[in-house]
Amino acid sequence: MTTARSDEPLHQRVTSGEADLDEFRDRLTAWLAARDEVDASAGVEVSAVSRPESSGMSNISVLFDATWTPAGPASTGGTAEPQSAQLVARMCPQDDAFPVFPVYDLAKQFDVMRVVGEGTDLPVPRVRWLEQDPAILGTPFLVMDRASGHAPVDNPPYVFDGWLLEMSPEQRAELQRESVAVLAAIHRIPAPADLLPTLAPAPGMSALRAHVDEQRAYYEWTAREDGLRIPLIERAFDWIEVHWPAETGPDVLSWGDARIGNILYEGTTPTAVLDWEMAAIAPAEVDLGWFLYFHDLFQDLAVTFGFPGIPDVFDRSEAVEQYEQLTGSTVSDLPFYYVYAGLRQAIILSRITRRRIHFGEQEAPSHPDEYVLHHPMLARLIAD
Repeated sequence: MTTARSDEPLHQRVTSGEADLDEFRDRLTAWLAARDEVDASAGVEVSAVSRPESSGMSNISVLFDATWTPAGPASTGGTAEPQSAQLVARMCPQDDAFPVFPVYDLAKQFDVMRVVGEGTDLPVPRVRWLEQDPAILGTPFLVMDRASGHAPVDNPPYVFDGWLLEMSPEQRAELQRESVAVLAAIHRIPAPADLLPTLAPAPGMSALRAHVDEQRAYYEWTAREDGLRIPLIERAFDWIEVHWPAETGPDVLSWGDARIGNILYEGTTPTAVLDWEMAAIAPAEVDLGWFLYFHDLFQDLAVTFGFPGIPDVFDRSEAVEQYEQLTGSTVSDLPFYYVYAGLRQAIILSRITRRRIHFGEQEAPSHPDEYVLHHPMLARLIAD
């Protein structure tokens, strides 16, 4: 049994593999038993605590099973039936973990997942509890149901290897239709700013301007330690301003990290829609541009390294046609939003490169633009 070290927060030790997971189990058990909606006298069990094989760089996840009995109204004197669930605790990373994003807003994720789960038929994991007190596990956390299925992987990208390559063209075409339908269903949620007022832009500011301004602030944050400016990213911001759309369509709930790598599938059927930390109110094309750019980035990487990739999915015109048929809307200014997706991804990639340098996983590139993985793709786009 590993000995827990009291000088480090528990969630950090769990992630690094140094924590006794029994301690994590005991803390979760005590926390769950103390909740008002749980009948502690009937017993609470937390078991099968484990770390997933991989976690995103923007969050920490721990898997566990739980059994508890809901507390009934005091007037009835009855006892409810025990409930059991396979669950996931998602926790914020610490600052010394060199996080990819400046803020990890669990309350926002909780609210967005609840709204999407209640307002659509999409398979969004049920969010059970949000705990803002960092004293429990060393950081705020949320608890949600665990989902089944498998996602196209990012590392190495799914265009190089994996189950998507093994599918027939007909199966991949069906997966594309199902995936575009996920995006359309999110965007059909009515009045998202009323349902999620904390995501709404400031009065008098367009949602697109608020979104771009937030990306500018994010870029400045990524450079706060080393002061390194990345010319490619700054040229892309200039390109965005020059090519700003004359009008923008109706604002929708933007998933944010809208890509197939954040969908779990059984065959071609989505079984879970995940990772809502980048959710916002924005024009629908923000998601659509990201959805298409992300696949094209992977495909371009595959071709660069001499692999065929998967060129037969996510054709831009075909995906747009499918989206328009499902939503009844017209996609506008997609080239702008496609470049904007490349800009957003470039900022994230530059932060990931800094993170790798910080932890000694790579040397600093010789040119600032090389902090952006596959930077020639974005350079080509803004040169046109």
